[in-house]
Amino acid sequence: MNIDTLVIAAKVENLPLLNEFLERKALEAGMSATRRHRLMLALEEAFVNVCQYAYPGGEGDVWLNCTVECGAFVIELVDFGELFDLLSLPDPDLEANLEQRKIGGLGVYCIRNLVDEVKTRREGNRNILRMVFYLN
Repeated sequence: MNIDTLVIAAKVENLPLLNEFLERKALEAGMSATRRHRLMLALEEAFVNVCQYAYPGGEGDVWLNCTVECGAFVIELVDFGELFDLLSLPDPDLEANLEQRKIGGLGVYCIRNLVDEVKTRREGNRNILRMVFYLN
């Protein structure tokens, strides 16, 4: 198993670098254009969340690990910020009137619905978001 890794500062302005790296790796893995689009949307939501919330009052890095495992393109987004399990957030109430809905939560909902498998875990001082996209 070959793992390719990109390490960048957790800053929203680094999103184009992250996208370029991910697009290249997804193409190398043979991912279709439609699947790549879903991948890019999910990763953008996750990366922006890390940029906004993982390192309050400071700066930190994000690691993006990409690999192909058992017919799937797997990415792990790793940060060393505060403990946070974005999958613990409840789904937004999509039936409520817009005026009654809480702000936020749609990004996590999108990630859950764009990705074939998604898990989070904490290892030591690292938050790890694992997203799996089946290639077939």
